[in-house]
Amino acid sequence: MSINSFGAKANLDVEGTTYEIFRVDAVEGHNKLPFSLKVLLENLLRTEDGANITAEHISALGNWDAGAQPNQEIQFTPARVIMQDFTGVPCVVDLATMREAVEALGGDPAKINPLSPAEMVIDHSVIAEVFGTAGAFQQNTDIEYQRNRERYQFLRWGQTAFDDFKVVPPGTGIVHQVNIENLARVIFPRTVDGVLQAYPDTCVGTDSHTTMVNGLGVVGWGVGGIEAEAAMLGQPVSMLIPRVVGFKLTGSLPEGTTATDLVLTITEMLREHKVVGKFVEFYGEGVSQVPLANRATIGNMSPEYGSTIAVFPIDEKTIDYMRLTGRDEHQLALVEAYSKEQGLWHDASNEPTFSEYIELDLATVVPSIAGPRRPQDRIRLDESKASFREAVAAFVGEPEHEHTHDYSGYDDSVESTMIASDPTGANPTDVDDSPAPAGHDHPGPGVKDRVYKKVPVTLADGTTFELDHGAVTIASITSCTNTSNPSVMIGAALVAKKAVEKGLNRKPWVKTSLAPGSQVVTDYYNKSGLTQYLDALGFNLVGYGCTTCIGNSGPLIAEVSEAINEHDLAVSAVLSGNRNFEGRINPDVQMNYLASPMLVIVYALAGTMDIDLFNEPIGQDTDGNDVFMRDIWPSGAEIEEVVGSSISAEMFTTRYADVFAGDERWQSLPTPDGETFAWDEDSTYVRKPPYFDGMPAHPEPVVDITGARVLLKLGDSVTTDHISPAGSIKADSPAGVYLSENGVERRDFNSYGSRRGNHEVMIRGTFANIRLRNQIAPGTEGGFTRDFSADGAPVTTVYDASVAYAEAGVPLVVLAGKEYGSGSSRDWAAKGTALLGVRAVIAESYERIHRSNLIGMGVLPLQFPEGETADSLGLTGEETFSFEGVTALNDGSTPENVKVSASRADGSIVVFDAVVRIDTPGERSYYLNGGIMQYVLRNLAAAA
Repeated sequence: MSINSFGAKANLDVEGTTYEIFRVDAVEGHNKLPFSLKVLLENLLRTEDGANITAEHISALGNWDAGAQPNQEIQFTPARVIMQDFTGVPCVVDLATMREAVEALGGDPAKINPLSPAEMVIDHSVIAEVFGTAGAFQQNTDIEYQRNRERYQFLRWGQTAFDDFKVVPPGTGIVHQVNIENLARVIFPRTVDGVLQAYPDTCVGTDSHTTMVNGLGVVGWGVGGIEAEAAMLGQPVSMLIPRVVGFKLTGSLPEGTTATDLVLTITEMLREHKVVGKFVEFYGEGVSQVPLANRATIGNMSPEYGSTIAVFPIDEKTIDYMRLTGRDEHQLALVEAYSKEQGLWHDASNEPTFSEYIELDLATVVPSIAGPRRPQDRIRLDESKASFREAVAAFVGEPEHEHTHDYSGYDDSVESTMIASDPTGANPTDVDDSPAPAGHDHPGPGVKDRVYKKVPVTLADGTTFELDHGAVTIASITSCTNTSNPSVMIGAALVAKKAVEKGLNRKPWVKTSLAPGSQVVTDYYNKSGLTQYLDALGFNLVGYGCTTCIGNSGPLIAEVSEAINEHDLAVSAVLSGNRNFEGRINPDVQMNYLASPMLVIVYALAGTMDIDLFNEPIGQDTDGNDVFMRDIWPSGAEIEEVVGSSISAEMFTTRYADVFAGDERWQSLPTPDGETFAWDEDSTYVRKPPYFDGMPAHPEPVVDITGARVLLKLGDSVTTDHISPAGSIKADSPAGVYLSENGVERRDFNSYGSRRGNHEVMIRGTFANIRLRNQIAPGTEGGFTRDFSADGAPVTTVYDASVAYAEAGVPLVVLAGKEYGSGSSRDWAAKGTALLGVRAVIAESYERIHRSNLIGMGVLPLQFPEGETADSLGLTGEETFSFEGVTALNDGSTPENVKVSASRADGSIVVFDAVVRIDTPGERSYYLNGGIMQYVLRNLAAAA
């Protein structure tokens, strides 16, 4: 029960129903706070307990100094937890294991139960194995159930064993789209201690793109699975009051641009502005010009620019979207009344105080894509051909011959060129006026011609063609980022319609797929009559899930894959997703580009990245005439007309009426019962993890680390995709060998994500990404290192080396560069690191979630001194490391630095002070306990 030191408790009447609320205006300074901090202020007022949350914490937030660096810790209690199955299955596995562990410590296993609503959407397991046929969805679903039967039975058990835990079954939609369309309340009504309360809907999720819900005005972000488990068990999330970046929007998007173009522009701007660890909040007159679906798209990409959240305030657009998606009228009345009462309703004339400011005139946004490696690497579409030709050199090596065009007078600044703001051709770019006919004879400004590698290919049906570097081998409309947006989805279908009417088709080497984020997309495609045109181009429904955007792209066309690997072709994927990191999409594809669903269709027709879409034809019509992108690009009016006539609230209410029940296949799964789970020792999907084996009731003091060896020395921008096991499991990998030894056929290996409930598989796949480059094993790519515990320090797999080090009693350390752990909030990036025996990581900088997750698994995150790197200190990774000063954590405070000594084989020693990145007292408690799960478990056992 809240202490209510500020007398904030009050009543709010909405249509005859009385809700207890906690008024933010009870706290001095509330009026200058940004929207997001008002939500946090209400959270503290409502959960004040005199211990974790005190009056001092609340006053500190009310007196927030916008210009100060974050230094005040607060405890945030999210209203609910949202999970997807890849990251959610380990959460349920851990909860099941904790039930047994708390019982062993003398506690009540029933106490291990979600205390906040927890919802999981199974959306990460479907793979686009089958494509381009009417039966693709059914066949892929059949394969999904065959492969994941054990996991799904386990989740069915969890659905019945745990209170307040609900599961949205497979084939329903993508977690973030289901969240905004159905699960999000915006304002949360809940009975607490017999009193009906209303408060802002807040959430944490086990996927970094939880921030998609920010578009609805819901403050929520991604956390590691271990942190989500703690939140489910009633533990608040420890955080520092953040800096808030105000992002002012003015104007409106020009004709021909899409939400994807807008979000890629914002991603580039905010990456450049450096917003890691900060809140971003949109405000200004332009907010009203951004539809809710576009807001959700922008919020979704928050991890790509590094902010904790990217939130829009609540306004009429929020209400309109909630009405469209079938929320009941009383809930809409509650949202509006509460938001206005608490000052959470957007007022464009009132500018809150922000820590930093940035501004965008929406009218300056131009058609864009991003790639070939990172989402923040935006490319203006009119420059995409030149950009591709420059980028491909890094993938194909030195050309045998080359010649250059003289563009010495070319100025590549935006101000000096005409911006191509309209793909219809009304305002074509004029960067270079020399002719650019179809083909490969004009490289673009300042770019060298390259060797073209024409590889003949014959498909099983007799179709012949030639493959070249840059061939688009995957074109996928996938990912919550864009498939939640009706405008771009209808736009893509209209592009398909116009293309089919002109006799165009996808190129035969392109694997096409359509994986919407919700069944409602299928409904409005069918109602509009557009499904047939997508099917005609091979964009048949393959499943309702993330598929290609998380690496579940399935195999390429067999003959295409063979040609790529035999001739070392650098081919491309184009997808409407949010991630395009190396090795993520498909092992055969090196260059990955993010684009709107509309452009995905266009590139499938063109079949190559080596094309100027504004000036070169994408194909020929039935009469042999050239067809250009502008000929099949729909106008904004066309799109909105179809959106308006094809989407209704009834579609949402019908689809979500019984969303947790599932179909007959889900309901017929045999479901185990009992408070504790009956582990199957033969299971290769779900196994009891070792986190609590031998754990004492009270933690032992932490000790200094001595005699550590370097497991990996890594460069900049190593993502959680590089660290965490993801994608397919290779037969000759340690994980593949393990599965084979346990009787699993190669065809049944499934993906790493599907086997996240088995720590044996996941340990073996940690640091095994095919594009990872470990600098202490030069000349290798993938999960390789050197084992310095053996004579000659031979090259071996990361896993096998870790086993050898463990047998020799040698602790391990990882050296890394900037932005270590960026990307998805994969808990296994931290779990796998810890289980491999890594005791500390030293990096130049961290992404927020991974640093937190390392602490949550008992791994010490350290940072090189300002301006120093592993290379500048002369560290090769062959040294033996010792860390002095770690024991100071036992004394109730966190030391600023620890002394690191790196001893070389010649007897010389490199000594430096590494910054301790345990940033809050809460994080210190987790580290002292060996991890967040151990901390929670001990507290629950002690309270029993």
